[in-house]
Amino acid sequence: MATLTISKEEEKRVKALGFLSNKGTDNFSGRVLTVNGKITAEQMQCIAEAARLYGNGNITFTTRLTAEVQGIPYENIPAFREYLTKAGLVTGGTGAKVRPIVSCKGTTCQYGLIDTFGLSEKIHRRFFEGYGEVKLPHKFKIAVGGCPNNCVKPDLNDLGVVGQRIPQFDEERCRGCKKCGVAAACPVEAAAVKDGVLFRDPQTCNNCGRCLESCYFGANTGGKQGYKIYLGGRWGKKTAMGRAMKTILFSEDEVLSLIEKAILLYKEQGQPKERFAQTVARLGFENVEAMLLSDELLARKEDILAAQ
Repeated sequence: MATLTISKEEEKRVKALGFLSNKGTDNFSGRVLTVNGKITAEQMQCIAEAARLYGNGNITFTTRLTAEVQGIPYENIPAFREYLTKAGLVTGGTGAKVRPIVSCKGTTCQYGLIDTFGLSEKIHRRFFEGYGEVKLPHKFKIAVGGCPNNCVKPDLNDLGVVGQRIPQFDEERCRGCKKCGVAAACPVEAAAVKDGVLFRDPQTCNNCGRCLESCYFGANTGGKQGYKIYLGGRWGKKTAMGRAMKTILFSEDEVLSLIEKAILLYKEQGQPKERFAQTVARLGFENVEAMLLSDELLARKEDILAAQ
């Protein structure tokens, strides 16, 4: 068994920088932030070279889309961090604060309804970086999904964003076809012809947009882009399914504003070591939703951030 020489205090200090102890050794895994899971070829080369020079040459990827270089000796940590700056990369992603943002590839995916890479980068800059010094009751995880396929599990994050495309049906163009193109294209069977006209069940429809442009007579050509917000999801030792807000948002600015209000609410109302899911459950989902749709939290932003 190797002799461990790094104190617990020092382990805690470097963990805050994104370096996690490799069990039973004085080596660490350094978490390299990717902003939204997307890096350039130059950055990939930089990480690979840093792993060869300062670690054991192995790179793993976390569920939060960060790259972990393994086997970095304690004394190599400063040089490792310095080397990453060549490609504009930094380490981090731990602590009781906003964690690295997870994004699916909705920007390039055939099913993607929103620019997931663009939105998640804005969230990263504004809240992971901008709120980097804001101490929260516990970790706060955000995921951005491009469509209701939910590949990055937005409803299992503290706050999840899901792209929406809300059908805009023109009843006057509907011919009530026996073989309806819209109904055939709907993967959740929310559309059907009833009494000679297309009916869409709003309780079943998940706004995936797959039915758009499928009407033979142009009755379902439009689709309004939106963002569904999930609150209070959690995965780990204790799990909780996030609940969707009733209100669909229709702009990135609205999404960013609501995320900021959720973080402010969590900082003010959350109890020490309490996850956001517990805060939402304790306050009541409907109450939380009402607070997030109001601007009262933003009006008190400076006071909330200044409070200890």
